Amino acid sequence: MSTALRNLQLISDFNVKPLAQFLAATNDSFEVDVAPFAQVYQSLDMPPASTDETAVVWTLPERIIPSFARAMSLEKVCHESCLAETRDFAKAVLTFARKRRYVFVSSWALPSDHRGYGVLDWMPQIGLSNLIARMNLCLADELSKAPNVHILDVTRWLGSGTGITPPKMWYAAKVPFSNAVFERAAKDCLSAMRAVKGQSRKLIVVDLDNTLWGGVIGETGWQGVRLGGHDHVGEAFKDFQSSLLALSNRGIQLAIVSKNDETVAIEAIDLHPEMVLKRRHFAGWRINWSDKAANITSLVQELNFGLSAVVFIDDNPVERDRVAAALPDVMVPEWPIDPTAYVTALRKLDCFDVAVLTNEDRNRTAMYAAERDRRTVMLVADSADTWLSKLDTHLRIARIDSSNIARVAQLFNKTNQLNLSTRRLPDSEILAWSNAPKRSMIAVSATDKFGEMGLVGVVSVEVDACHGRLVDFILSCRVMGRKVEDAMLHVAAAEAARLGGTSLVAQYLPTARNRPTLDVFRDFKLTEKDNQLFFAGSLDHFTVPNEVVVDYGMGNIRSVHNALVRLDCSVKTSDKVHELDANSWRAARCLVGRASLLSTRQCCHLLIPFARWRGEERSFAFRLGGGIRSHQRKCYLVEKSPKNKPNRAWRRQAK
Repeated sequence: MSTALRNLQLISDFNVKPLAQFLAATNDSFEVDVAPFAQVYQSLDMPPASTDETAVVWTLPERIIPSFARAMSLEKVCHESCLAETRDFAKAVLTFARKRRYVFVSSWALPSDHRGYGVLDWMPQIGLSNLIARMNLCLADELSKAPNVHILDVTRWLGSGTGITPPKMWYAAKVPFSNAVFERAAKDCLSAMRAVKGQSRKLIVVDLDNTLWGGVIGETGWQGVRLGGHDHVGEAFKDFQSSLLALSNRGIQLAIVSKNDETVAIEAIDLHPEMVLKRRHFAGWRINWSDKAANITSLVQELNFGLSAVVFIDDNPVERDRVAAALPDVMVPEWPIDPTAYVTALRKLDCFDVAVLTNEDRNRTAMYAAERDRRTVMLVADSADTWLSKLDTHLRIARIDSSNIARVAQLFNKTNQLNLSTRRLPDSEILAWSNAPKRSMIAVSATDKFGEMGLVGVVSVEVDACHGRLVDFILSCRVMGRKVEDAMLHVAAAEAARLGGTSLVAQYLPTARNRPTLDVFRDFKLTEKDNQLFFAGSLDHFTVPNEVVVDYGMGNIRSVHNALVRLDCSVKTSDKVHELDANSWRAARCLVGRASLLSTRQCCHLLIPFARWRGEERSFAFRLGGGIRSHQRKCYLVEKSPKNKPNRAWRRQAK
């Protein structure tokens, strides 16, 4: 783990030193600072020791919420008072979190030996179980306002019957839990810290025989394997597949590496009626008789993962030892002999936690399946250009807002290869930057005939006087090399023009992994100056490639007007003529570019490059009877009656 999370502060209202000892005993070598116990609010009010400080706040509800302490004594207490005090505690945590990198807060639980009101304990306005559940929900709602604050489930730490420490330890040292609880808490904290740093495992590679089903399919055929049915072992294999599918539904990818005949294995996956996992659920596979370590390496390269993202599950200890020795970055858990223990073994793995879950994560398996189809088309295409044109790639642009900030932050903090500046920013800083004057940040989503690829890119520009600067240029490796890069640069130029820029510069900041960015910018044919600074003296340099469609939502000429409004252009409307200010005109010119700009299926084409006619610059944008025009140093977005021919109408107006 990097030094970013080594400065760790523990804040608690009991003696939390055992947790510090378990954390310090890990290989991460934390620099752990334990705040004085029973001084939670005082500690939350202290300034951080460093800008990278991370904190764990672990409290007992009866010690931090005064009204709940009285409720624990079975006094009649207004539950709303407990919720109000919970909100006060959450407010203190949120203030504290503003100056910390990350803050982890424990949820609350009743002591396992406290019966409360017995059978009435879940009764609203009476029971303690009901009350503490409401307090936890209130705490979660309040703390969700800060993206760097995460709640950890304390019930996972307490276990079943192993959490209570002898009363003497509480009275002598104010330690309320056993070492087993502190050990589980330390492991959970480490898992959470890996999650916020993006170090979770993302790909599960599984064997087939005696792993996904019982038996050897090459000997029995798919009809003879043990899977589902009225067989306790078959049911166990089916439940294991269901558990894998659950992980897939939250963004963890599945793949197969098996020594088998591929035709026979795929036939079983497709035809066995009890198979939970179908072909569409796997991002890829290597089913052959080759070495499994070599197959994993090949598969990971195809899927563009690192080996450190992989978990390998195989019932055969010889194969596990081989992969563990050859690929030390791959996690190879010990696996039980008894298939009925498979689900429990999978659930014990704490390496799949993530700090953010987006729609792109949930749909990623379908995206990998679509990528297989793309590769199939590429193999039969005459050339790369033919392949790109057949893909029918469309890009949609959008401003950064609450609907897409989670995915945008993922791209900022995880993308390495095509990342111009490699800025690592939290959600709040991204939003603050994008909303500043003379700055713009655009999210780019992609789709093609094979399906959605989700939000794949981010571009941001800022303008000082008339000089535009490309600050961020981030693109997922899934769409690299498909002319999306060129279209994104066109979008950036349009944004710079809208902000009043007439030129654009981009400074490449090298890292150990973003060399592809330099190659891409050199392919743009920009002027490269010293220190890898790229310059374009005119924004007319940037065009949309013929292989890509950029969708600004322009279904007709009214939609063109609306799209410019969405881009914050200043538009004055009078009946059917919309006058655009100078900046908006420059933006419109960049939207048109020097090539056709297509939009939706009902789109109008913004056609024909800018030209000179009677000494005045103008453009044609006629297909549905309207367009963008320049006349006497003014730009008009004109809605035409279908009865009039656009060119003739233009000439009448120009004269």
